[in-house]
Amino acid sequence: MFRATPRGVRYLLIRDSYRNWGFPKGHVEDGEAAEQAALREIAEETGITDLTIRGVMGAIEWMSRFRGQLIQKTCHLFLVETAALRTAPQRAEGITACRWAAYADAQRMIAYANARGVIERAHSLVTVGRSLD
Repeated sequence: MFRATPRGVRYLLIRDSYRNWGFPKGHVEDGEAAEQAALREIAEETGITDLTIRGVMGAIEWMSRFRGQLIQKTCHLFLVETAALRTAPQRAEGITACRWAAYADAQRMIAYANARGVIERAHSLVTVGRSLD
């Protein structure tokens, strides 16, 4: 998720219960489209409801353990814009903080390599026609 500011584009990162910075994400509910799920999860995890999907970013996949079973997870990614500034981290779900960051800062903060690749793609799309940070 991004927002345009007078000082350049800023990206919203969330910090999980393991103190890792990344992006809001979640699960698609029955009967829900991936786009709807993305907007719902962002709103739930960050408290921001003024959201507009600007593009499809693709998907990232990884392996995770759940109840002793190795499972493959897929996260569908969307380029989402907001004008909102204030956030409300969903602490009940382990979101310990939200932070707006410039691209270079976000690249340093993001804990996972696949998420760093996502922000690179997002930044190249967002900054077309805009001044770079």
